[in-house]
Amino acid sequence: MYSTPMQALLRAACAPLLLLAGGLFAAGLGSAAAAATGPDERAFAAEVAAEGGPPEAEVLAILAGAKVQQSILDAIARPAEKTREWKDYRPIFITERRIDDGVGFYRANRVLLDRVGTKYGVAPEAIASIIGVETSYGRITGSYRVLDALVTLAFHYPPRAPFFRGELKQLFLLGDKHLAYPIDELKGSYAGAMGWGQFMPTSIAKWAVDEDGDGRIDLWTSLPDITASVANYLAAHGWEHGQPVTVRAQAAADARPLEVQGYEPVHTVQQMEAWGYAPVERASAERPATLLALEGERGREHWLTFRNFFVITRYNRSPMYAMAVWQLAEEIARGAGRAPS
Repeated sequence: MYSTPMQALLRAACAPLLLLAGGLFAAGLGSAAAAATGPDERAFAAEVAAEGGPPEAEVLAILAGAKVQQSILDAIARPAEKTREWKDYRPIFITERRIDDGVGFYRANRVLLDRVGTKYGVAPEAIASIIGVETSYGRITGSYRVLDALVTLAFHYPPRAPFFRGELKQLFLLGDKHLAYPIDELKGSYAGAMGWGQFMPTSIAKWAVDEDGDGRIDLWTSLPDITASVANYLAAHGWEHGQPVTVRAQAAADARPLEVQGYEPVHTVQQMEAWGYAPVERASAERPATLLALEGERGREHWLTFRNFFVITRYNRSPMYAMAVWQLAEEIARGAGRAPS
């Protein structure tokens, strides 16, 4: 089993701080230990109750049932994998099996994916692809109790304690309509990400959808909720219906060297072409774009990326993740007999 892209991102962000913290906070925990309810936990419970969550006593009782797991600390503290080039990254996520499974997933759920895509104005193949990259179409959603993961990281991992404390608080604040199962039964990644789309509690609160109308959001077994939640996330971050994601560019011998800061499109295609980066396919001259350079199997690749590419990087900030998602999406669309949209 490989780490999901979101897990890898969290681990990479935490690794430098870990070098300073060492093993001081993790030593002596053993494989799993009952969570203590000391001053920090009591203050947390009071805060949750004050913000409209469960009563303080109920929060404390749930916290007391959590297990602090050394394996979670080990997983998030593991040094980030060495930086991969695109030629090494792409084969991890764009495999024949993942393409075939994606085509099968699309064909089996075509009516739903097309309906959800139309409703939210998002390419249905992008929805399928994100689910494929994150959890292999629901096969690998995580085996940790979410409560254990968030308690462990909120109270026993100082480098990111404020972040995970906020996620733990949001878990309690979600309420019955946002959770398909009791808090202590939810399963997810070692970082607390849940369901086929690997949503953290704050993402559930902001963007998850009860698409099937049963009064709860189920990101594990309800395909309408799962697909609509991913679609709503993309739509909320500005997906442009029917517009391009990226196009290959040909760099001129005298192309201007560009130092790209971020992946938001800030120059027009026309300007990029004037600087020596001409799209190899037709692209609107006035469309905002930016440049992405990747080291591929046959050398350096240049791509013009657009607003929709930037939107995918809001799901995971890695540009290679976004490129893998879209290239997989294109393969799924072709295999399912529809033009990428």
